[in-house]
Amino acid sequence: MTPLVSRPLRASALAACALLAGCASFSEDGGFGQVQGIAAQKLGKEAAWNRTPEDARRAEARVAQLLHADGHSQARLASADDAVQIALFNNPELQASFADLGIAEADLVQAGRLPNPGFSFARTHSGGDIKIERSLSLALMQLFTMPAASRIEARRFDQVRLLLADKLLRTAAQTRQAYYRAVASQQGLAYQEQVNQAAEASHELAAKMAKHGNVSKLDAAREQLFYADTQTGLARARRDALQDKEVLARLLGIAPAFTLPERLPDLPVRIEEAADIERQAMDQRLDIQAARLEVAGLQDSLGLTRATRFINVLDLGALRTSETGKAPEIGYQVDIEIPLFDWGQARVARAEAIYMQSAHKLAATALDARSQVRLAWRERQDAFVLARRYRDAIVPLRRQVSDENLLRYNGMLISVFELLADAREQAATVNAAIEAERDFWIADAGLQLALGGPATTDNRQGKQP
Repeated sequence: MTPLVSRPLRASALAACALLAGCASFSEDGGFGQVQGIAAQKLGKEAAWNRTPEDARRAEARVAQLLHADGHSQARLASADDAVQIALFNNPELQASFADLGIAEADLVQAGRLPNPGFSFARTHSGGDIKIERSLSLALMQLFTMPAASRIEARRFDQVRLLLADKLLRTAAQTRQAYYRAVASQQGLAYQEQVNQAAEASHELAAKMAKHGNVSKLDAAREQLFYADTQTGLARARRDALQDKEVLARLLGIAPAFTLPERLPDLPVRIEEAADIERQAMDQRLDIQAARLEVAGLQDSLGLTRATRFINVLDLGALRTSETGKAPEIGYQVDIEIPLFDWGQARVARAEAIYMQSAHKLAATALDARSQVRLAWRERQDAFVLARRYRDAIVPLRRQVSDENLLRYNGMLISVFELLADAREQAATVNAAIEAERDFWIADAGLQLALGGPATTDNRQGKQP
């Protein structure tokens, strides 16, 4: 039997196919190593992709360690850094997003795989004569465009990695902000409980004095109203503390059965001036880098579409025909699409429109990033000034006024109700101070997110805000 092609040609073809197919393989880490590197560089934290039960058990053990839970003591979340690390190990939405890496890598590997050859077989007979036709074909156009397709998918794979790393940074910022909200709510709740106890005592005192005619009905009604307002505030504080803790627990991927610190961390002594925050955002933000890769990939895709606008089907096949009483017929065939009705203008126009759309989206993303980082920087600056004003001026002055009123009460210069009224004003000041500190830490996390990483400070321009 005569072969369809010669042995040397078959050997060369098989070697070329093996070489090309060997370039398309899955990586050991699924492309997650770069995401881990970004997490380590920008956050100083470790990211984990729980692809196997062993990975999940390892992450669960690390989470228990970060919560300082040994099975005998209640879990305790000690800091915002621990909260961020737990989220990078255990956030379910983040883990689901990591599967996009597997999808993108599968597309990349598929783009680098040789197209499967096609085989056809036909058998006809006329009386005692039998005719057999066999053909082996290969999609040459797909083979020719495979390098370009592989480059496009490789760039898309890089884009997916950058987008996932950006989502990781956003999850970290959201977790940090949720942590500060939860701690501030708990701190405010504890203080509100103290205020409620004082209001309850004041209410009971006023009721007794009113019963004996020692205070007016107006003063008694004021204390009753204050007590009712305090109870309402306490109920609202409990609700806010519960909701904020639930939001934090969802980001961590755990139940809210953990304790938090009693108060927010201390404000920094000073904050440095950043060196060209807009340039830092353009250099560091991963969404901008991903948008640039998308534009580059669509540019290559547009070039490929233009190159194949006339011919996008080209198949080459080897034929062998056997017929009774005749020598075998060996030959080849070429299948080509004739651009008679469709000249490819629509495909090219579509590719051009998608490319221009992506280019404009990149410009919009860059514009938004510049605006976001300017606003985030200003918000952080203003929040720091306000929080420090409460800490250094307003709260100490309020405490001084309260001490003076207490001395006057002891000297019988003011009534107990005037003293209690001052206590109400002090409570409002303390609550405002807690909220101001919370807003600073939230703005600080928001600035890191807007910059796409930690801010690079300019020590030459650094000054006390």
